[in-house]
Amino acid sequence: MCRLAPPEFARAVAYAEYDAEVREMLHLLKFNGVREIAGHLLGGYLAQAVLKLEGQAASELLVIPVPLFAARERSRGFNQSKLLAESAVKRLRKLRRGWKLRLDTTSFARVKDTRALFTMQPHERRKNLRGAFRVLNADAIRGREVLLIDDIMTTGATARECAKILLRAGAAKVWVATVAKAQPESVKVLTADRFGEEMVARWDAVPVQREAQASF
Repeated sequence: MCRLAPPEFARAVAYAEYDAEVREMLHLLKFNGVREIAGHLLGGYLAQAVLKLEGQAASELLVIPVPLFAARERSRGFNQSKLLAESAVKRLRKLRRGWKLRLDTTSFARVKDTRALFTMQPHERRKNLRGAFRVLNADAIRGREVLLIDDIMTTGATARECAKILLRAGAAKVWVATVAKAQPESVKVLTADRFGEEMVARWDAVPVQREAQASF
């Protein structure tokens, strides 16, 4: 999909495919509220993914977790992307002391309570996300390279929409890092076989090893 319709972000990286142990750990975090797993394991995986951007991304990055709608975050009690970003930044500051990473959780917000994306086909995802995000502090973003953090990338609709809004606000470039990326088999699991092949994420035609650091 990225080859057919180049995304607004410069590059996206992920630690592994959304499969097996990684999927189970993300479920424990996101749906069972086991926050500790973000700090002990998943944050480290995310940091390893971010390291793939070394030498390409700027030496100073504004790190922005994909925000949740305020009511949904209150209901869940946390934003999993924020927890992952905090853990990864903490680790990266120790691993790469010359890499200046500033975490920003207030300049970018989700202002529309979007429906669960895993129930939608790609064109529905894009429509559902229109107007969902807003920059609250353009001064903090203008001229900066942004590292956007999320837990998983499936079709890339969220990353594309966020990157588009951030670039319109003046971001110099947007990079994306996730713990996992969905391959066709993973997307089928997510959608519970309710949709056809058009739901499959197709941004990377080259298979990767399950525990490899994948990029796309």
